[in-house]
Amino acid sequence: MHISSRFIICLLAVCFVSTSFYAQLQKKFEYLDVFQLEYTGDPQISPDGEYVVYRRTGFDIMKDRSVGDLWIVNADDPNDHYKLTNREGSERSARWSPSGDRIAFVSNSDEGSEIYVYWVKSRSIAKLTQLEGSPSNISWSPDGNQIAFSMKVKAKAPVLAKMPEKPKDAKWAKPPRITDRLKHEADGAGYIDPGFTHIFTIPSNGGSPRQLTDGELNYGGNLSWSPDGQKIYFSGNLNTDWEYDFRNSEVYAINTQTLLYETLTDRPGPDSNPLISPDGKYVAYTGFEDKVQAYQVRTLQIMDASGNNKKVISAGLDRDVNDVVWAADSKGMYFMYDDKGRTKIAYIDLKGKVTDIVDNVGGTTLGRPYASGSFSVSENGKIAYTISYPDRPADVAIVSKSDKKPKVITDVNSDLLDYRLMGAMDEIWYKSSVDGRDIQGWIVYPPDFDKRKKYPLLVENHGGPILNYGNRFSAEIQLYASAGYIVFYPNPRGSTSYGEEFGNLLFNNYPGEDYNDVMDGVDEVIKRGKVDPERLYVTGGSAGGIMTAWIIGKNNRFKAAVVAKPVMNWISKTLVADNYYGYANSRYPGQPWENFENYWKFSPISLVGNVETPTMVMVGMDDLRTPPSEAKQLYHALKLRKIETVLVEIPDASHGIASRPSNLITKVAHTLAWFEKYK
Repeated sequence: MHISSRFIICLLAVCFVSTSFYAQLQKKFEYLDVFQLEYTGDPQISPDGEYVVYRRTGFDIMKDRSVGDLWIVNADDPNDHYKLTNREGSERSARWSPSGDRIAFVSNSDEGSEIYVYWVKSRSIAKLTQLEGSPSNISWSPDGNQIAFSMKVKAKAPVLAKMPEKPKDAKWAKPPRITDRLKHEADGAGYIDPGFTHIFTIPSNGGSPRQLTDGELNYGGNLSWSPDGQKIYFSGNLNTDWEYDFRNSEVYAINTQTLLYETLTDRPGPDSNPLISPDGKYVAYTGFEDKVQAYQVRTLQIMDASGNNKKVISAGLDRDVNDVVWAADSKGMYFMYDDKGRTKIAYIDLKGKVTDIVDNVGGTTLGRPYASGSFSVSENGKIAYTISYPDRPADVAIVSKSDKKPKVITDVNSDLLDYRLMGAMDEIWYKSSVDGRDIQGWIVYPPDFDKRKKYPLLVENHGGPILNYGNRFSAEIQLYASAGYIVFYPNPRGSTSYGEEFGNLLFNNYPGEDYNDVMDGVDEVIKRGKVDPERLYVTGGSAGGIMTAWIIGKNNRFKAAVVAKPVMNWISKTLVADNYYGYANSRYPGQPWENFENYWKFSPISLVGNVETPTMVMVGMDDLRTPPSEAKQLYHALKLRKIETVLVEIPDASHGIASRPSNLITKVAHTLAWFEKYK
């Protein structure tokens, strides 16, 4: 008895020492930890459900960029886990052959992006293509003999004048860049080279690509083969006025032998992502009939393979349907959707009955906690998906309709995050003071949170505004929490995942009562008693930058603000952004010159005379979505008014500032430095 008691005491002492030692090994999440993060993406489960191939993405600290390679893991034995190839370079878009004996994927080579095939049994690989462009949307034919893909085919830019020949060895200026296209640039990509996307096939054992479509039209979207291999279903806009009919797309089918195509839908609005059922009877697709408003729910529809008997089967859901996958028996489909800030995988039968399976998909956008993630389904109903956690990026998990709990089969961040203290998350609901609506938000606490203390509050407003924040990992939010802030990020009206009516409340009313929803949330968090009401700070990017600028134009409650990549003036922004053609009528009635007063009324620059809050203005110098000229309008106005301000322009950064790890760190470090100045 005496020996037993002594043993227990010693054992407890060892446990205490071990726990204390482990706690000492842990420290707060730091800036350079961003480079050590990894996440899984695009998990593709084999037809028999035995293996999952996925893209594992990390960051190169020397080159300051993401690097993604393909890995394969046994669904039942996570120790059977290895890199798919010995290649170095970016690999993506892995797709299993119908028999499961091969995996097609896209990888970069010295000559560009090419399609490769991996033989599972021999673990050998071969390059199939030598292409002029970059392939996408790869899809195996049902017999495994062909692979379809999309690729842009270059076209010539217009030539207006014939220049005289320059003298030999003369160093003249570069020739002008001339375009006559409606869409000629894109944020993150810059100037778009002229050309059109077409559909190709190539033999899966090697050979020459065959171009199925041609002309000055874009064919694409996901490609779905009919079970007999005679047709490929796709989406696009082949109307004569396609360039100005940019909100519209239709579902088509092209005969792979005759190259004749059929038009299967014809309503205004985006009908896209066609997928034919395994039995060949139905085509599922997503879309809506365009009513030209700020937000419309994307529904799931089916029709006969001939295009007849169209019907909506997700009408009772009132949520956007994404990433549809047919069940092997053709009696229903799996899909993803966002619901109240959570991303779910569900099953829907052909009568519209929805059964939720999991609600924790995501973890593949590291900057801020936006919806993300993907999944695939085996023939026996096993689902591989990217599982999301508030305190770490995505891993691969396996689940099925009958499972109560998913099985996580990767652990790509344990080497780092097991030794970091991360901020804990709470969900919060509160009533809008405007109309009593229920509004949802999220709170992350400092990792060393002490209930006896009061903390500064950092409000982070999301972009979009037709987007949502949720219970997902965010490096930015965790860094804010590690710096000692309680972080609050709400989903005010206009956010997705709460239905069409809620999302469309900002139509011709933005910014509007979403401002009240944010401030009501601030008051609710303060009421909980853990926040110092004299230390409030506010930030946000894109639409979140608009909201932040609107807030400081409406009140002086915040000690400091960081307005990132904002729209300050809807009149100037609308006609200079890369998506300039898409605002009229869906956001505000008419074009700016037709409705000047209305565009100005909702421009945050109209409130700049009220601003007293010290404000940092931040923007990427290559931003084409909210160009630097917008940020400068706020900075210049505040300088003229002698309000404390500073302009931070980030080189080599587009609208997605955080796409390079160092720029994510730059964004957070400068935001925190500005707030610390006014503590």
